[in-house]
Amino acid sequence: MQHEEDLLICGYKIIQRDGLYKFSSDAILLSRFAPKVYGNVADFCAGSGIVGIHYFALIEEADGKRPENVKVDAFELQTPLFDMMLDSVKLNRLENSFHCYNTALQEIGAEFDGKYSLILCNPPYKKNYSGEKNQSEHVAICRHEIKITLEEIISISAKKLRRGGKLCICQRTERLTDMFEQMRKNGLEPTRLQFATAGKNKKPYLALVECVKGVKPQLKVLPNIDN
Repeated sequence: MQHEEDLLICGYKIIQRDGLYKFSSDAILLSRFAPKVYGNVADFCAGSGIVGIHYFALIEEADGKRPENVKVDAFELQTPLFDMMLDSVKLNRLENSFHCYNTALQEIGAEFDGKYSLILCNPPYKKNYSGEKNQSEHVAICRHEIKITLEEIISISAKKLRRGGKLCICQRTERLTDMFEQMRKNGLEPTRLQFATAGKNKKPYLALVECVKGVKPQLKVLPNIDN
C-alpha cells in the first residue's frame, strides 16, 4: 500500500510504500547539515529521494521561492525505490529540477566527472557480512555494503566533484576513521564534523561529515545534535 508523508516544509511530500525501505531521521539530519549550494547537486544512494528532495525544499524555504539554479541528479540502484522516487518527483512537480538515474554508482559515466558542487549520500552503514541481515534482500542492500562499499562511494564522489566541491555524508560513529582515511586518500579534506545523539546525555550514534575536494586541512567540529 502507498501513502504520502508530509515533510512539513513548503508543502513537500514523499511517497512511501509498504514493503519498501523507509527513510529514517538520519536522512533529514543530513539534508539539514549540508550547506546551501547553487548549481549541480547529486544524491547518491538516493532511495526514495528523501535527501535530495528535502534539501531542495530547505533552499526553497530559505529563498522564499523555488530555486531555478539548483539541479539535482539522483542515483538509485534498486528499481522499486527508483520508481517510488520518480513518483515523489512528479508529486512535488520537480521534473524541471531533478533527473533520476536507475543505476549503480560504479556505472556513472565519465561525462559526470567534475560536474557537481555538492554530493549528498546516506549510504549503507554496515559492512557486508557484519551482523544479521534483514530477511528481505531489498532492505539488506540498503543497510549493508552488498552492492557498494564506503571506499567506493568516496572514490566515486571524488571523481564526480569539481575542485572545491563538497561531499556531505553520514555514517555510524564507529566508522568515522574509515571515512577520514578514505577521504584523504582520494583528495577530499574533512572540513566539518557533527555528531548526532538519540537524546541528551546519550552517546553519539551518527557522524555527519562534510569534506571538500582540493583544500588544506581545516576541520571544524560543530555542537552535537540531539535527535
